[in-house]
Amino acid sequence: MSNEFDAGIEQEACQASARKHRSIACVELLTTAALALSTAVAVTAVSIGIARADVLGAVANGDGEPFAIALLIGSLFAAMGGLTAAMSDAPQRR
Repeated sequence: MSNEFDAGIEQEACQASARKHRSIACVELLTTAALALSTAVAVTAVSIGIARADVLGAVANGDGEPFAIALLIGSLFAAMGGLTAAMSDAPQRR
């Protein structure tokens, strides 16, 4: 009797665990789909912004100030990202 009772408890625990793993997988799938959708929306918004800014058209007409400012800001962002990556890889001294 005791063995049958223990087997029933183990079977219920396995079924509960399987349901839990399935629900976690569904949440992960939903999160991945939401991330892909938000990335597509962000890329579209940036593309529209670049098209409306017409920075390259201004450079072709001889006005290089907007391009120079955009290049400076982009370089600063790249430098900050590189510095952050370099600092996060270094071991901390204590």
